[in-house]
Amino acid sequence: MSFKTLGLSEAILRAVTELGYTTPTPIQAQAIPAVLAGGDLLAGAQTGTGKTAGFTLPILQRLSQTPVARSHAPGKPAPVRALILAPTRELAAQVQESVAQYGKYLKLSSATVFGGVSIVPQVKQLARGVDILVATPGRLLDHMQQKTVDLSRVEILVLDEADRMLDMGFIRDIRRVLAALPAKRQNLLFSATFSDEIKALADGLLDRPALIEVARRNTTAELIAQKIHPVDRERKRELLEHLITSQNWHQVLVFTRTKHGANRLAEQLNKSGITALAIHGNKSQGARTRALAEFKQGTLQVLVATDIAARGIDIDQLPHVVNFELPEVAEDYVHRIGRTGRAGASGEAISLVCVDERDLLASIEKLIKRSLPREVVAGFEPDPHAVAQPIRKNSRQGAPGRNGGQRAPATPAATQVLRIKNAPKKKAGQSAGQPGKSRAPGKPASGQRSVPASAEQGRAGAPKPGGGRSRAQTAQAAPSQGRRPQRASSQAALLTPKAKSRHG
Repeated sequence: MSFKTLGLSEAILRAVTELGYTTPTPIQAQAIPAVLAGGDLLAGAQTGTGKTAGFTLPILQRLSQTPVARSHAPGKPAPVRALILAPTRELAAQVQESVAQYGKYLKLSSATVFGGVSIVPQVKQLARGVDILVATPGRLLDHMQQKTVDLSRVEILVLDEADRMLDMGFIRDIRRVLAALPAKRQNLLFSATFSDEIKALADGLLDRPALIEVARRNTTAELIAQKIHPVDRERKRELLEHLITSQNWHQVLVFTRTKHGANRLAEQLNKSGITALAIHGNKSQGARTRALAEFKQGTLQVLVATDIAARGIDIDQLPHVVNFELPEVAEDYVHRIGRTGRAGASGEAISLVCVDERDLLASIEKLIKRSLPREVVAGFEPDPHAVAQPIRKNSRQGAPGRNGGQRAPATPAATQVLRIKNAPKKKAGQSAGQPGKSRAPGKPASGQRSVPASAEQGRAGAPKPGGGRSRAQTAQAAPSQGRRPQRASSQAALLTPKAKSRHG
């Protein structure tokens, strides 16, 4: 199968071909026709399979087929036609880059809005008119409050990384966005992992959606060689340095659980002669963009990241991912190691596991339905009599950005995913498109030779800081991702009794 058989226009095919892609990935081959058909879609695919191009390409196709006049009241922004919500600013920037690359020969405009940078340039861009808007929830709400964005005519809504949206506690923000959208629209939910919680969310939002799942639930890429190195907690850094130097690793993405741990590890590696930088939610957008650029260019040997900060990181042919500390939530392991082994390339994921993390490892193996091989490195044999210590949980884990990229506190599934109250929903039998259907942008990820990878695979295209912080920025609880996640108790208030009885 080739992209030419999927019904895409010559202008889109030209852009795809120029990027070196000819054959769609499985998720693209199934999702593109489904989106072009105009109905709602629930799609699950592990990261690195090209899922972002699965929605950006057909969106571009649909919008370009039904152009609309750019008339709007003076002093007011032109209506947005397609809205793509992403959980983090890195992912939003890369999705927007995908839209721009694939839509380069179309007369469609696009923009991205996220926190951590000045809101003023974003306001000016929205005032000029934007067909496709990629946004993080928090900054989008800022624009909605200031009436600098018009969502009243959105034809297509995409929730990208929907599982992460739930994890980060964005249900309240999503509900507020949904309230501003027209009831008649096409809804697309894409998720790296495809859990029962995501299905419950979809049940309350989507109207008879097509269902696509190209990989077994919560599986990890087959091309990723996964390995466990048991080691004492005090010798993890020493072992990491040994692996990097003895095996001549030139590009390594290392995960820690906290921003403090990321900063400390990067500092220690630099003292040992290994170039390293840390990225997390407390870093400025400029610092994060520069660190990622250096890492992609190969001038930085080690990038140390927290889970939320790493969302959207996409490096072509990234060979090594190291879990310096295992994540507290098993699903994050899948997201972490998915940074390597992308777009058909092979990769290696190594986890340094101490006695404290045995339960975390057991949860991960249960999730991925396989036992990971253990390999003790000579000279780093763990003490068999070591006693496990409890892993300290950060009491402010619920605030991404302020907490350096920590995940939101885990909330009961029944609380997170029940039907969103008052969520606009199409009536049965109603056309998925809007009058004057338009189609939105899409882009295969970079790094592939024969298939477009997901937008996360594109290069970082985050706008540079645009001057001083605005009042809206200062008020934003989580500058890197959006609003401060809501606690379970407040989320529960958003859900309908019917949904609670059905799922709880």
